[in-house]
Amino acid sequence: MNTPRYLLMAAIAFAAASQIFAAEEATDDVMASAPVIVDATQLVAVLSPTEGNQAAGVVIFKSAGKGKVKVVAKLTGLPPNSKHAIHIHQYGDLRSKDGKSAGDHYNPLGHQHALPEKKTRHAGDFGNLESDASGNAEMELVVDNISLAGRLSPIIGRGVVVHAKPDDGGQPSGNAGDRIAVGVIGVGNPKQ
Repeated sequence: MNTPRYLLMAAIAFAAASQIFAAEEATDDVMASAPVIVDATQLVAVLSPTEGNQAAGVVIFKSAGKGKVKVVAKLTGLPPNSKHAIHIHQYGDLRSKDGKSAGDHYNPLGHQHALPEKKTRHAGDFGNLESDASGNAEMELVVDNISLAGRLSPIIGRGVVVHAKPDDGGQPSGNAGDRIAVGVIGVGNPKQ
């Protein structure tokens, strides 16, 4: 039998590709049924000031049930009686002195920026916190567009950024100005 060489090569390539796709499908099936490896009931970001700033604090993330996450932020060292945007950013990378190594807003679903009142927004668009006369601020909210370490916009390992200005809801990221405090979201000690 004289089978043309190109047909023989095509048949071999097809057989190899079929096995690769079958292996990938098996891997996808395993991944879809695999448990989440991080058993986190509480995540924490300890915020440190960027160069030339004094803002610092802690942001706690806890499961609030039914796909919701409770966010509690406490900061000190802010200018008195001022508003500041707070967001989750792409990376938990704090290597730059200005906080820009944390990247842009965390936006895995490709939504437009918005304040928390809007259902469709970046994951981690938390709006603003407001400091008192002593420069301290507390904020608490419950959101449904992120998860601690699950499949919907998981935040573990991402960055939290507090900005110099308030978030006005404008595009692309709220016109919030410089980054004055940054932290990495990690697994929190449940006993704290």
